[in-house]
Amino acid sequence: MRNDKRRARRLADCNNITDLRSVAKRKLPWPIFNYMDGGADDEIALRRSTSAFDDYELLPTHLSDISNIDLKTTVLGQDIDWPVFLAPTGASRLFHHDKEPAVARAAHKFGTIYSLSTLATTTIEDVAAASAGPKMYQVYVFKDRGITRDFVQRCKSSNYDALCLTVDTQVAGNRERDLVTGFGVPPKLKLRSVLSYIRHFPWTIRAIVNGGFDMVNITSSPGVSTEINEGVMAYVNSQFDRTLGWKDVEWLASQWDGPLVIKGIQTVADARKAVDSGATAVMLSNHGGRQLESAPAPVDCIAPIADALRDKIEIICDGGVRRGNHVVKALALGANACSIGRGYLFGLAAGGQQGVEHALEMLRSEVDRTMALMGCNSIKKLSNEYIRKN
Repeated sequence: MRNDKRRARRLADCNNITDLRSVAKRKLPWPIFNYMDGGADDEIALRRSTSAFDDYELLPTHLSDISNIDLKTTVLGQDIDWPVFLAPTGASRLFHHDKEPAVARAAHKFGTIYSLSTLATTTIEDVAAASAGPKMYQVYVFKDRGITRDFVQRCKSSNYDALCLTVDTQVAGNRERDLVTGFGVPPKLKLRSVLSYIRHFPWTIRAIVNGGFDMVNITSSPGVSTEINEGVMAYVNSQFDRTLGWKDVEWLASQWDGPLVIKGIQTVADARKAVDSGATAVMLSNHGGRQLESAPAPVDCIAPIADALRDKIEIICDGGVRRGNHVVKALALGANACSIGRGYLFGLAAGGQQGVEHALEMLRSEVDRTMALMGCNSIKKLSNEYIRKN
């Protein structure tokens, strides 16, 4: 009880997502925080994902009725309470021992979608049991198509609502922070890393006693466990298919009979191909700045794709969202919704499910306040008339 009160006070002192990041940095060992926080190469794409929102100004309309702000929308076939959902992120157990179920429960409480990663530390089935809210599963098309087919069937059996294919990871990005800290599987421990694990005793003792870091969706897939000899990540990396093409997207669409999202799209040409291949939505994403360095910021990709394909595919801005005004800007440019990754992981690391809920509460309040200050009482009314680029 005392720990709960202390956590609540600590979270109450956080006024925004950046404050939660500061708490997460204090609570996590040095290698773990930098794995969550870092990007590729010089981290230009990582920084631009957020700073690019500053290039846009919001244009208010005054003397409008803002007595009621309607944030409800429909995306991926799901009616959600506000236009933000939780993106897939790998290995949530690294950041808090309550891991993915805590995030799924928080998403349900806030009336939105939770996305589970293939590289999660909780199974498809256990997340389905933990939350009755809408769920999406993020998948890869592996060299062994049987693994992907098995994931699809498990999602159907567990009543997942949408499927998300990530297409920008056939080759791993150059994440130099991990080289500096020695983060990896297995880790390459360095003196500063060892000292940091010692200083962060609560995290470390739980890691030693409770474990729970296995990528259980991989290891629980039939036919996989017998092939893993050098570790799960080595096996996964060996299964990423450099020959992956749009025909594979068509194949995946044929296996799945619900909303299909392609994550990693950044150009109009690829968005058109996604439509032609059977996708119902695109997540405009540079993988959190962790893959191709100098890839464009997702917010800058919205308008061209919306202008070309607004009525043919749903558009989700994934990456860099830290403020409610970022969400409103993305929607005014033509996005149907935004998704957040680090935004909720900072909360998870800071305080488990309570921390995720605090992150969502702050962000939702900011969206509502921004809409009111703009004089716009429904996100359905947002358009490019409310925004301009500096």
